[in-house]
Amino acid sequence: MKKIRIVSQVLFLLLFFLLFFLATYPFTSNIPVEFFLNLDPLLSISAAIAARNILIISIPAIILLIFTVVLGRFFCGWICPLGVLIDVFDTFTVSKDKKRIYFPWIKFSLLSIVLISAILSIQLTGYLDPISLLTRSVVVFLYPVFILLFEGFIGFFLDLGFLEDFLFNVYDILKGTLLPLSELIFSGFIVISIIFLFIILAGLLERRFWCKNLCPLGGLLALFSLKRLYKRKVSEDCISCGLCEKNCRMNAIEEDFFTTNNAECINCMDCIDVCPVDAISFGFYKSSNISAKKIKNIDFNKRRFLKTAGLSVLTVGFFKAGFSDPVSKSKVVRPPGSLPEDEFLDRCVRCGECIKICSTSGKGLQPAVLEAGLDGMWSPILKPKIGYCEYNCNLCGKVCPTGAIQELELKQRQELSIGTAHFNKTRCIPWYYGENCMVCEEHCPLPDKAIKFVNREVIRIDGEKSEVKLPYVDETLCIGCGICVNTCPVEGERGIYLTNANEQRFYQ
Repeated sequence: MKKIRIVSQVLFLLLFFLLFFLATYPFTSNIPVEFFLNLDPLLSISAAIAARNILIISIPAIILLIFTVVLGRFFCGWICPLGVLIDVFDTFTVSKDKKRIYFPWIKFSLLSIVLISAILSIQLTGYLDPISLLTRSVVVFLYPVFILLFEGFIGFFLDLGFLEDFLFNVYDILKGTLLPLSELIFSGFIVISIIFLFIILAGLLERRFWCKNLCPLGGLLALFSLKRLYKRKVSEDCISCGLCEKNCRMNAIEEDFFTTNNAECINCMDCIDVCPVDAISFGFYKSSNISAKKIKNIDFNKRRFLKTAGLSVLTVGFFKAGFSDPVSKSKVVRPPGSLPEDEFLDRCVRCGECIKICSTSGKGLQPAVLEAGLDGMWSPILKPKIGYCEYNCNLCGKVCPTGAIQELELKQRQELSIGTAHFNKTRCIPWYYGENCMVCEEHCPLPDKAIKFVNREVIRIDGEKSEVKLPYVDETLCIGCGICVNTCPVEGERGIYLTNANEQRFYQ
């Protein structure tokens, strides 16, 4: 069974990365690149609670919960891609003789905080949920590092003059699929990478440290596994050698070696493989050997509930405090098709799928740091100095798992304003230097250009008079794509900037 489980884990991990790489331009909408996000019940439930819309709970998430009631936490042991990566690193870093670090109440407290915060309209799930966390980490951290190493590998052999034609052909074939169209630069790279590395390297402390102690999705699935039908059973042939308890990666086996904590068992089947007398089996048994001691560790008493509820309220207050100023928030431009801000933040789970699929060079969509306030951290915003919003692209709405970004027809997207450009007359070349520059107007994608000119005689900074075409923005036409900002030749602070003025949010 161990070999079958490993095959399942490898296949699902490969599927996760395959779907990740398929989320690129050009994109076929019938490819379910958000499959793992839709499969995640915690993401669906918390988004539904925060948005007050039970209909956005995905069918795959409901199916997973039904199977969890029957089979227990099989998702954690057989499917979860983050769990697979943790197992891989644990194989090389963890000694089974280490002292067990087991505080399951933490993950149940985090689960409670996430759900209570969702009731109070603060979406915290995206920060802690394993699927959202892994997707965001791959987008912002692992993918850029992979590209850096891959291009370094190609460059090394090119410098040696080795298979130049072949390597160039390979690079051209992979460009735009496995490899991005341009250099990747992401906001929040350091923080996101540190969090991911902590989760992976926590195996230095204990096997599956994250899964046992911190994962809120694991806590949710544990609750649905309490009365599971598919269970572990130990026969009378057991010789009490203790190998099963020692090798259990989830501390689900009691010291008597017979009793199993059904809420923690992830069906890894390691206990079957190490049992020298074949006394252990899994099946649909009527008897239940759930440990009363272990269930008590979940600790659903009134005192802990009140502490958790109080901490949730404090957390909501902390996130609502903002940590942003009105000027910064005026420059927060959301992707086309985004719901009104409050509902957008309720639904957005910070997964980064829209950021990955963003088709423009430089990836105009970026995870926010504090521009949108603390409650908007890691939600997608357009940073036009890095990349613009492509006029002929509507992909971000196609991959959003919760509907925070609605799917738009291309014509809808082209007519929808996400903001407005404004000239900085102290930086713009014609306005400040008195020299003609029409780069922004040339790149404006609209059939009727949103950037116009007026001819005026000005005094240049050298004191000479000259007639200059002074640009201005027709705000009735501008859709806020940001390409003018991106292509402005002024170094540093550009001669034109983008705000969310006149934005048109998409209403269902």
